Amino acid sequence: MMSNVRRMVSLFKGVCRTRTCPVHTWTSGAGLVLQSRSTDVFQNLALEDWIEANVDLRQRGVLLLWRNRPAVVIGRHQNPWTECDLQAATKAGIHVARRRSGGGTVFHDLGNLNLTFFTSKKNYDRRRNLKMITDALRRVRPELDVQATDRLDIVLNGHLKISGTASRLRRDSSYHHCTLLHSADRSALSAVLRPSTSGIHSNATPSVPSPVANLVDHAPTLQWEELLEALVDQYNEEFGCTSALTSIDPSDEASFPGIGLFVSELSSWEWTFGKTPKFSVRTVLDLSEHRSAQLHLEVKNGLVASCQVLVPPDWIPQSLADQLSQVLVGERFCRHGAAAAAVSTLLRLDGTGGRLEELSKAVLRAMG
Repeated sequence: MMSNVRRMVSLFKGVCRTRTCPVHTWTSGAGLVLQSRSTDVFQNLALEDWIEANVDLRQRGVLLLWRNRPAVVIGRHQNPWTECDLQAATKAGIHVARRRSGGGTVFHDLGNLNLTFFTSKKNYDRRRNLKMITDALRRVRPELDVQATDRLDIVLNGHLKISGTASRLRRDSSYHHCTLLHSADRSALSAVLRPSTSGIHSNATPSVPSPVANLVDHAPTLQWEELLEALVDQYNEEFGCTSALTSIDPSDEASFPGIGLFVSELSSWEWTFGKTPKFSVRTVLDLSEHRSAQLHLEVKNGLVASCQVLVPPDWIPQSLADQLSQVLVGERFCRHGAAAAAVSTLLRLDGTGGRLEELSKAVLRAMG
């Protein structure tokens, strides 16, 4: 343990900008290339936060390389219910995370590499970063036709997306991060990147679907070690550095004091779902006997702000549907948890031969 601490002290020396990391500071120099040993999406997003909060990026640039176990990562201003099949993700054990930056939704797994370029705001240059990546790819496979687009993605053969991009700018600092599809599971990607709920109306930022490809589809012999080495070499060449690839562990609170607070926030329901821009749901619920009901919902901060369920008058009394609406107000827009518990309490009063239960289940299914 002490050897790890000494190693981190020597690595982080000289440009820490806050008192939260008095010993973990970075040596002076043009740049640094780090690789996270964690494959936990929340730890790696927290590591981005920690570097941005604690390192004076006016002194040097940093390139962070990281991979995650399967996860759906939505943009800061997106709606998870429209971007992701939440039930499919839960069933497959796939985490859903909201990042700090804007942009669209991406699927991460161990076949995808994430790159985060940290710089001062003054030196923020996404095109230069993407040029570094495409130059690195040509370095290892000159035959690859890769280029950055006007949307600041990277495409293969003119139309197959292999990298998506997003960024975050602060007063003095910035970071630009992007994906790089090496050998991702595209079937899993397709299975989860689809809406959970129909009938949502929102001003949240929508993702723009694009055809995607893996690098190994066109360069089957390209190994991870070869790719990483090329990226490190090209970063050093592009930015005038002499940095070796340094492995770090974001789960080590001693090396990254306070990082656990970032992890707790980023993995919370309040952040992932509660930060969703307000939206409404207008949908039709299919019922038995070829009947249907109308569901109208308003959702703010991930909570049901108002609810109206309109039923055929000869199916169940509208007053029962109104009671169902009332018990959902104030609950999380989620088919499990408190909303389901509230509905369960109401169903004890059901004297409709099971129709109120049928209606309740239909409403909960519409909640993702």
